[in-house]
Amino acid sequence: MPQHCDAAQPEADLAATLDQVRAAWMRQRPGYEQRRDDLRRLRAAFKARIGEMSAAIAADFGHRSQHESVIADGMTVTGEIDHLLANLRRWMKPERVGVGWRFWPARAQVRPLPVGVVGVISPWNYPVNLALVPLATAIAAGNHVLLKPSEHTPRTSAFLQSLLAEVFPAERVSVVQGDAGVAAAFSALPLDHLVFTGSTAVGRKVMAAAAQHLTPLTLELGGKSPAIIAADYPVEAAATRLATGKWFNAGQTCIAPDYVLIDQSRVAALVAALRAQVRQRYGDFSDAGDYSRIINAAQFERLQGYVRDARERGLQVVELAMIDGERARRERLFPPTLILQPGDDATVMQEEIFGPILPIRGYRTLDEAIATINGRDRPLALYPFSHDRATVETILGQTVAGGVTVNDTLLHFAINGLPFGGIGASGMGAYHGRAGFDAMSKRLPVLWQTRRAGSDLLKPPYSRVARFIELISR
Repeated sequence: MPQHCDAAQPEADLAATLDQVRAAWMRQRPGYEQRRDDLRRLRAAFKARIGEMSAAIAADFGHRSQHESVIADGMTVTGEIDHLLANLRRWMKPERVGVGWRFWPARAQVRPLPVGVVGVISPWNYPVNLALVPLATAIAAGNHVLLKPSEHTPRTSAFLQSLLAEVFPAERVSVVQGDAGVAAAFSALPLDHLVFTGSTAVGRKVMAAAAQHLTPLTLELGGKSPAIIAADYPVEAAATRLATGKWFNAGQTCIAPDYVLIDQSRVAALVAALRAQVRQRYGDFSDAGDYSRIINAAQFERLQGYVRDARERGLQVVELAMIDGERARRERLFPPTLILQPGDDATVMQEEIFGPILPIRGYRTLDEAIATINGRDRPLALYPFSHDRATVETILGQTVAGGVTVNDTLLHFAINGLPFGGIGASGMGAYHGRAGFDAMSKRLPVLWQTRRAGSDLLKPPYSRVARFIELISR
């Protein structure tokens, strides 16, 4: 069974790999003991190699904070596997469903069944977390898996391939390496479910490719996730939590705050508080050991383009750290940067930023801020900041987002029991915990009929049955 497909002939190689993985699943569909054993072995092997994982990610990024890798790609994966193991037996049990008195004494149930082969296309920003969490969920649901990790993190992809080959036979989990052409062919395979995490633009292409086989999709996309700071919320507390959400992994996070709305009179105070946060966290950037780098030169240039566009429009650009230009380019070290009061025409307000640039816009009324959010595609995440419950409820009641953390950022992603997913341009479907288990299962409805049943009378002539139905329906 191949663990690597040649990018020159992706369609033929991928089809053959899928056929072998599906044939193995058809021969023996994993039961509870197999699933539990697979998850335990994956957890043990992964935990033993977290240091190797961090080194691989750091090499791909040029530099990435080891602590960020352990937190975001290490602890998140082990925590999700623990949650799956703790709940697996209960989730696998058939659920009884009432049939109503008209169908007594029949009984009904819903059985969660594995669907077959789940494909996972994972991105580069959290290259282990966003590969192994859906993979582990698919295993818990009783499926086999094809994984296509990102070509932009080749060392991490090699780590994943090595790790998974250590844990699983190739016919149960197979890793496909290759470029965007391989990813496109992967999307067009007749998979039983496909999980894709990436940009909205690529997500549209994945959905179009999957449509030819009507492959069910979980699309985890991006978008412009807003933070809205109500007038009652302290600026310093908001700055602390925004700084974590925005500059963790140098902003290369799909649910990072993409822009901030704050009451107009406190824009300057928020700028000052964010500047203080940068000094407290990273000093003068002479070391910058805890600040991750931009993944590659193309992404670095894209971010610089946002800043150039803002300056050409006459917007105020505030770099919160002074970094030598030559060093910044050499290391792909992009400073935390604010852009103040950008209009909707600014490039930074038209595209997901995916970097350490934070636009800040003032608003006059809460209704105006809500209208700004609702005038855009529905975001993957929303961050309302207010200690007033009525204010928060107003925001939640008048907006729609993929997920929400109130008075903080990012953390809803880490709660195993909360489904994670977008809506509209920010994605479809959800996973994590039970939501992922159900998404990668077929919830099979089953009705059990008894020896004697009312349906035996449901035949022509219908006169007696019709009179009885009329009587009981009054």
